[in-house]
Amino acid sequence: MTVPAEKPKKVAIVVHQEHSRPGRVGVLLEKRGYELHRLCPNLGCQLPEDLSDYAGVVIFGGPMSANDCGTLAGIKCELDWIPRVVEAGVPYLGLCLGAQLLTRAAGGRVAAHHEGKVEVGYVDIEPTAAGKEWFKGPMKVYQWHREGMHIPDCCELLATNDTYPVQGFRCGPNAFGFQFHPEVTLEMKKSWTLSASERLKSPGAQQRGVHLSMHTLYDPPLDRWIDGFLDRWLRGAPYVGIGPRDVSDIVGGYGAWAEAVENA
Repeated sequence: MTVPAEKPKKVAIVVHQEHSRPGRVGVLLEKRGYELHRLCPNLGCQLPEDLSDYAGVVIFGGPMSANDCGTLAGIKCELDWIPRVVEAGVPYLGLCLGAQLLTRAAGGRVAAHHEGKVEVGYVDIEPTAAGKEWFKGPMKVYQWHREGMHIPDCCELLATNDTYPVQGFRCGPNAFGFQFHPEVTLEMKKSWTLSASERLKSPGAQQRGVHLSMHTLYDPPLDRWIDGFLDRWLRGAPYVGIGPRDVSDIVGGYGAWAEAVENA
C-alpha cells in the first residue's frame, strides 16, 4: 500500500525590517500547526530555491516601495522569486507591499495617488462580483499605505474603493494580494502610530485616537475574515474566475514574469 506523502507544514514569512512581525497571521498559522520560516531579504536572507517543503508563502508590508528594485537588492530578489512561487503552485499571500510586489511581478504598476492621498487607518472596501466569493459584503479594513496598484488583465479584481480602486485581487489559482493589513493587532497599531507618527499628517490619514477607538468595533470582523480566508487559501481554493485557469497561460512562464519586472 502506498503511503500518502505528508503535506508540507512550513510557511515562509517574508518581512522587510529586522523588527517586523507577522502579527495575527503568524498566530493563526501557528495555531494550525504550521512552522513559520521567517525571511528578510533586505537583511541578506536568501529566499529558498526549493519550495517543496512549503505549504504557503506570505509577504508582508514595509516602508519601502515595490519600485525600489533598482536601489534595494532585497526588493529585486523578491520580484525575481515571486514568479517561481506562483509557478510552483505554492499558495501565495501578499499583504500591502506584498500585494504590490505581486502586482509588479505580474506586469502591473505601483504608483502614488494622483492627489497625494494615503490610506492610513480604517477604510471602507467593497467586494466586486468576483470578490463576493471571498467577502460577504462591504467591510472596514486597516490600512497603512501611500501607493496603490494597477493590476494587469491577467489578475481578477476582488475588492475596491474610490480612493484606491485595487484593494484585493487574485492572480491565477492561488496567489492573492490585499492592500490592507489583516495581520495588525492592537499592540501593533499602538506601535505604528507612535513610531511612524509622521504618516498621520498625510492627506487622508486618520489620527492616532481614531485608529485605536475603531479597533474595538472593526477588528473582530476582520479577525473572522482572515481566519476563514487562511483555511481556504491553504487548502487551495478552486479557481472559478473568468479567464485563463492555467498558471502558464496567466504569466506566460517564468520568462514572461521576469521580462515584465525588468521592463516595469
